[in-house]
Amino acid sequence: MRHAFLDHHSSGESAIHHLDARAKIVVFFTFTLITVSSPPHSFVLFGLLAMTLIGIALSARLPLGHLVKKVLVILPFLFVVAISVPFMKKDGMGGGYNLGFGGLSVSQSGLWILWNVVIKSSLGVFSIILLSSTTTFPKLIKGMERLGSPKIFTILASFMYRYSFILIDEMQRMKRARDSRCFGGRWFWQSKVIGHMVGTLFLRSFHRGERVYLAMLSRGYHGAMPETAAGRFGLGEILFLFLSPILLFLRIYLG
Repeated sequence: MRHAFLDHHSSGESAIHHLDARAKIVVFFTFTLITVSSPPHSFVLFGLLAMTLIGIALSARLPLGHLVKKVLVILPFLFVVAISVPFMKKDGMGGGYNLGFGGLSVSQSGLWILWNVVIKSSLGVFSIILLSSTTTFPKLIKGMERLGSPKIFTILASFMYRYSFILIDEMQRMKRARDSRCFGGRWFWQSKVIGHMVGTLFLRSFHRGERVYLAMLSRGYHGAMPETAAGRFGLGEILFLFLSPILLFLRIYLG
């Protein structure tokens, strides 16, 4: 059961990969807060934030093309916002621009809203992908626990991560079985087969999940995963944490 698309490149050997997860969580959380709280007209600040992420990605020896492809996943959601912009009313101060057909116009306030959503969503998703690409999921969960995250939250996240692979495995098995039976025909029969597959997939994954949980109980599971040795903060973690006050200074000075 090997699926690396969720945290691809997270087991690298760069200096960023070897940093304690707590340091990376603090820095990326600070980065996200600064990004969300920045006004939309802070072009220089957004540029510096993007350069910070690119610098971290290059230091971690991550392929930028792979990261950009993952960021592009949010485009369908941004499109939902984009199509609503032309229908926003003009504000009294900003004015707007006539599109030249159908009497539609785009207001300046609507364009600012679109820019605000696009840039903040892109930077936020980029930072999350960068964190997951430089930190394995078990280390990320342990780092959150050591930072005081509620135990129930980390346990649920850990189970969700592990059981997602069970769901993927069952889906791939059913797909192979379907293809081996010369799946095809008209769309009506295809939709009927796919509907049966969805129901069967739910039942199979549910029963397999129960078996996995019972196997865990028989091996001594008591509501918490075994503890690993706590990592120590070294010079690398301290230097990396200095990014937080630097980003805060840029937010205050350029925001």
